[in-house]
Amino acid sequence: MLLSYPVRRRLSPRRRILAALAATVLAAAALTGCSGEDGPEQSVDAFLKGWRSGDLQAVGFIDPAGGKVAATDVTKELRSLAGELADTPPKLERTGDVKVEGDIATARVRLTWPLPGGTTWAYENPVRLRHGADDQWQVIWEPTVVHEKLEAGDRFALRREAAPRAGVLDSAGAPVVAPRPVVRVQVTPGEVTDVKALVRKLDAAFKAIRPALTPPVDLADLPQRLKEADRGALVEVVTLREEAYRQIKPRIYDLPGTRFQSDQLFLAPTREFARALLGSVDPAQADDLKAHPDKYVRGDLVGHGGLQGRYDDRLRGAPGITVLTQHPAPDGTSAPTGVEVFRGEPKAGQPLKTTLDVATQNAADAALRGQTRRSALVALRISDGAVLAAANGPGAAGENLAFTAQVPPGSTFKMVSALALLDKGAVTPEATVRCPKTFEVDGRSFKNSDNFELGDVPFTTDFAKSCNTAFTSLAPELGPDGLAQAGRTLGLESEWDLGADVFTGKVSANGSATEQAAAAIGQGTTVVSPLAMAGATAAVARGHWEQPRLVLDPAPAKPAPAGPALKAESVTALKTMMRAVVTGGTGAALADVPGEPVYGKTGTAEYDNNPAHTHAWFVGWQGDVAFAVFVEQGGSSTTSAVPIAERFLRGLAAR
Repeated sequence: MLLSYPVRRRLSPRRRILAALAATVLAAAALTGCSGEDGPEQSVDAFLKGWRSGDLQAVGFIDPAGGKVAATDVTKELRSLAGELADTPPKLERTGDVKVEGDIATARVRLTWPLPGGTTWAYENPVRLRHGADDQWQVIWEPTVVHEKLEAGDRFALRREAAPRAGVLDSAGAPVVAPRPVVRVQVTPGEVTDVKALVRKLDAAFKAIRPALTPPVDLADLPQRLKEADRGALVEVVTLREEAYRQIKPRIYDLPGTRFQSDQLFLAPTREFARALLGSVDPAQADDLKAHPDKYVRGDLVGHGGLQGRYDDRLRGAPGITVLTQHPAPDGTSAPTGVEVFRGEPKAGQPLKTTLDVATQNAADAALRGQTRRSALVALRISDGAVLAAANGPGAAGENLAFTAQVPPGSTFKMVSALALLDKGAVTPEATVRCPKTFEVDGRSFKNSDNFELGDVPFTTDFAKSCNTAFTSLAPELGPDGLAQAGRTLGLESEWDLGADVFTGKVSANGSATEQAAAAIGQGTTVVSPLAMAGATAAVARGHWEQPRLVLDPAPAKPAPAGPALKAESVTALKTMMRAVVTGGTGAALADVPGEPVYGKTGTAEYDNNPAHTHAWFVGWQGDVAFAVFVEQGGSSTTSAVPIAERFLRGLAAR
């Protein structure tokens, strides 16, 4: 009898590959089923989304023992644990694959907290889930979900450490603005026996300080503040530089109720020292805290205005931030646990190096001292364009007129007009150019100051005596835009980058015959700043224009390129004429100033339709220093701007 057995056939290689692929597909299908819509990944992602939005209703929670936890309770605890970071929730991101062991899944979550001052704190933390009987993955809620070192009742707290503020440096690399001693004058209300007498005596003492405090100390509200304050409080009156306090200490030290607290503030060498250019460093004000709550806190030092404000981030550095944990104390307050979870060291500020020269700045400030009108004096080193001084008055004025004023230059602009006429060959210094009392253009009459006339005189005399009618008669020789072209060769209207705001001027062009005549004497629509005119003056002295320099480090990104060489014969002639202004013209008061010869040009500029309303100017140079003086509503330049220039130059000579 024959027995039959089933025959086992061997699969071909091709069929073995197909079988293996089929098995892989089945396995993948099985895995996909495990990580589908109800997988742990979806529960983790829903938790992270709800954490950020504050709505966790779509997420199930249990405690480590398996008891249910309400989503609203988790929301409250997340905010409580965040503590001082609650208003700046972290960025949340699941990293890597979720690991599943039995009914427990573990996900890794990266938390990135934004901290004050631009610092960020990032770390990874595990989030555990349990697969419940309802076939859902539930987040196991515990404080360690937020951070491994948090316990029930803990909260994050911040400790901030201010960074050392860097200084503004002068051209020698020495700090201009540095911590300097001050005295805070305060009053304790309960010890004042006669408020009116106290205010009267304090006011008299403050007014006796020299140089005078500008603006003066206003005590008008002191009686009311004393009345509203607690009897034992310390009411702030004023903060004085130590040298100012010493002047009046004998007069105020023994007044009933007065208190005096020594301190240090970041200050320049004097109250006036380049104040408008440098700005100030003060405790953070309400506006600072409101505008930049993520940057400043109460007590921070903040730069306001000028270079201190513009470069505040560089100068102040970055504060150190420590995140620590706190725990409720028995009295209901929070007490530090001693656990630090993050520490960022403070980063000291970086200094700002400038071209300012202390001696020159002091001379400029002294020259403006006592000036009651708004005024400015700016000085440059001719050889390299370095800004040596930028003074503004009266006193510690807040506006940097030296850089940003936009005012007519008046007759100082005859320097530009003369250069343009000389370049065109329209006139020579020796050529006779008539100077009548008046000169009419299209029905408009131009006249000289005080209606003087010179008759037929050399052009040099017209320039030295500042004859308006001579220049208005020559205006047609300049053409529609000849004056603007000459101005541009001296740096006017160009784009400067020197590390501070500056107005480089706007020169009249393509105007009517009347406008062209007005522009030739620095009137009409032409406006400039003192720095722009000082730069133009330095260009004449140097023979070509170079952009003034102020901030050396960090170096400005796009300084303007140097201008072309000026015509040598025109420059030589113009220098002769500017010297004549001092030796026998409107700047004669400077003829006996010690040192090298002084060159210059006076200017009186009408600024409205009333000829009696005029600004006063003087531009010039001595040795390697070019400068410009401006006095708003200063009247005649010979009685206001020229005396300031003389005090400045004598101050330089005495240094």
